[in-house]
Amino acid sequence: MQTRRIFIGNVATGLAGSLATGSLLGASTPLRFGMIGIGERGTQLAREALACPDTNLVAIADIYSRRREEAKTLAPQAKLYTDYHHLLEDPAIDAVFIATPQHLHAACFTAAMQAGKHVYIEKALAFTADEAKLMRAAFHSSNKRIVQVGHQHCSSGHVADATNYLTSGSLGHVTAIRAHMYRNTPHGKPQWTRPVYPDMTPDQLDWNAFLGPAPARDFDADRYINWRLFSDYSGGNVHENMSHQLAFWYKVGAMQIPRTVTMTGDLYRWKDGREVPDTITVSMSHDEEVHFSWDSGFGNNHLGITEEVLGTDGTILRGQQIRYQPQKVNRPEGAEIMGQTPTAPRAHVQNFFDCVRTGHEPNCPFDVGYRVSVTCAMALESYRLARTVYWDSATEELV
Repeated sequence: MQTRRIFIGNVATGLAGSLATGSLLGASTPLRFGMIGIGERGTQLAREALACPDTNLVAIADIYSRRREEAKTLAPQAKLYTDYHHLLEDPAIDAVFIATPQHLHAACFTAAMQAGKHVYIEKALAFTADEAKLMRAAFHSSNKRIVQVGHQHCSSGHVADATNYLTSGSLGHVTAIRAHMYRNTPHGKPQWTRPVYPDMTPDQLDWNAFLGPAPARDFDADRYINWRLFSDYSGGNVHENMSHQLAFWYKVGAMQIPRTVTMTGDLYRWKDGREVPDTITVSMSHDEEVHFSWDSGFGNNHLGITEEVLGTDGTILRGQQIRYQPQKVNRPEGAEIMGQTPTAPRAHVQNFFDCVRTGHEPNCPFDVGYRVSVTCAMALESYRLARTVYWDSATEELV
């Protein structure tokens, strides 16, 4: 069993980059990439990617005709596809960005690995624990192409600052991490909802491709555009935001999948037909002897998006900024230290392209995304079953 000494000791090794295998590009070779999913997030990623030097968006796949047409403004010469498999067949494409709904991640990712592409995949990496294992097998059989998971905080300057605080010994014995994620929206404007357009019709939108492995249903444009609200396609705020906060500390502390996870909560704020809960508490017990708790709500933003790492000798406080505060009971002469490391624009996307060229391990490699995805799956299964869920590390099963 790991101990908290390993949690502290793994901080530096958790950041150590390694060389991946697979085909590499020269430093000045134009990198040709494709987009699988060009909705709001996919469009944002495409713009960031095009702002990086020596990149060229050459192909775009999306199941909705409007999005394909709108994408022409980003890359007028790009080939447009309804079926992403046709995009992956193009040998001229070096890398792909996957920005589809979460339930489609596994199919897109495994196909991209089989096609020999480097992949930037949005969070959370996998929709279920079983899909995470299938994706891991595809990753390891692909000659380890570069995979960057879209937890962009893993490329922030906060990583270096947090590492410095932890390795300095000024935290003492760390036993708990608390994280919060709270938002609010005006009355009448529910979180995550988007309008249904008149052209969201079966002849303009490939409904069966959207459903993928999800249960069969009659065409429903609302379920398509507001997929984040429905448990067939979305892990809700567990996948949207808890995954980000886990990824940062799983990277910095090299934390493993927890032994137990308990999730409670319900739909308290928005009674609009959504299925994913809007008020949540998740408790995770790790073998590193660190208890990670996360709570979230959509009815008040006072607590914001923050994390606290609690040690006997000090606390790390992380929000928009990161800082260390001493525990005066054990460090009476200690002083507060503000984080100073900046984050470069487009840092996460640029890191992906840099690693495609150099073969170095990216800032959020597959393994971090895998551990985060399994933890998120444990939380959602706990909520569904209304009980604590355990991880059997020997069989790699949720029990």
